[in-house]
Amino acid sequence: MKNLLVVFCLVTLCYSCKQKEEKVLSSPELSTAEKIANAHGFEHWKNVSEIHFTFNKKRNWTWNPKTDDVTLTTEKDTINYNRKSIDSISLKADRGFINDKFWLLIPFQLVWDSGTTISDPIKETAPISKIEMNKITLLYSSEGGYTPGDAYDIYFEDDYIIKEWAFRRGNKPQAGLTNTFENYHNYNGIKMASDHKNGKGDWNLTLTDIKVKTN
Repeated sequence: MKNLLVVFCLVTLCYSCKQKEEKVLSSPELSTAEKIANAHGFEHWKNVSEIHFTFNKKRNWTWNPKTDDVTLTTEKDTINYNRKSIDSISLKADRGFINDKFWLLIPFQLVWDSGTTISDPIKETAPISKIEMNKITLLYSSEGGYTPGDAYDIYFEDDYIIKEWAFRRGNKPQAGLTNTFENYHNYNGIKMASDHKNGKGDWNLTLTDIKVKTN
């Protein structure tokens, strides 16, 4: 009787383990976009109450992602608006915000943006470093948004951290802009690059004064 009880327990345990294994195996695999976002700290984004940054020493932004309140400060003006109710005055500012935020948070835009197509990853030589990396192409729909039909070739290493990108307006074969992603810092769990240099090394788009407030 004792032996039967032991066998029963072992069978039950094996069955339970098999169920757990099948559950793990059947769980959906993360997409490449999700892996890139997670590598840059996407799990911490839910705690962000405010983010502040300066784009290329020209535009200062403060954004509350939970309410979508945005403040733009320049040498000439300060504009406050909410992205849920954009008017003719805030439209130009919002175009700038979407552009500047894209440079800062491209790893998260991969999972946020709708109307996009993301290719499967391939191995390819990165345009600036000439090092073989993983590459995906982010393509925007030809309708709607501020960047219809534009494409971004995104190069990243095996840790899923973005190292370079190439921008192709209107999905043209030739890139109009290529830049590095470097000088990463950790802001309350979120990794962001503050320098974006071109291939010649004579130009650097900077993102400075970065501050991330969390709940």
